[in-house]
Amino acid sequence: MGKKTDQKDLEKDLNNQESDQTDEQMAEEESADEQLQSQLAAAQEEVKTHQEQYLRTLADMENLRKRTQREKEELAKFANENILREILPVIDNLERALEHADQGENGDGLVEGVKMTLAQFSQVLERFGVVPVEAMGQVFDPALHQAMGQMESADQPANTVVQQMQKGYQLNNRLLRPAFVMVAKAPAEPQQQEEKEKSESETDNQLNDSE
Repeated sequence: MGKKTDQKDLEKDLNNQESDQTDEQMAEEESADEQLQSQLAAAQEEVKTHQEQYLRTLADMENLRKRTQREKEELAKFANENILREILPVIDNLERALEHADQGENGDGLVEGVKMTLAQFSQVLERFGVVPVEAMGQVFDPALHQAMGQMESADQPANTVVQQMQKGYQLNNRLLRPAFVMVAKAPAEPQQQEEKEKSESETDNQLNDSE
């Protein structure tokens, strides 16, 4: 009788232990589930925050692009404002010179006025970094000069600029327009000159005969 009672008590204790273990497992599972839910909610909130930051950054970049484009357009539109403002007084002086000429004043005054205006124009260009290209008497430089032809010269060495047909200009040491020049070449030898003149004479005679 006593053994049966002990066995029942032992079975009861085992059942109680199993029940306690099941409760603990369920509690642990519930705790783990709650922790996962909490981590998931935190991750979703972080994703939402990053998405909002991304959208704000994207909007800021678009606004910056539009503002930069507007500033670029404004700069291009008024880039020459300073130099044009400096040129206006030069135009005023030219107009005054023409008015004096129309009023019948002597030509000396007109010439002097034009010279002063030209000097003023040169000063304006120089303030903006525009300077004339040195040409006369210089060795021909294809980077600065454009040869329009050659001229025989006994006074200047060959390949020297002996005539300037149009001034050239540089802008801050960069070529703006080349100088149009004539370049010296050695004079023809007397014999060559005679042959050249003879050939030209024969050509003239042939033309006269044909007429």
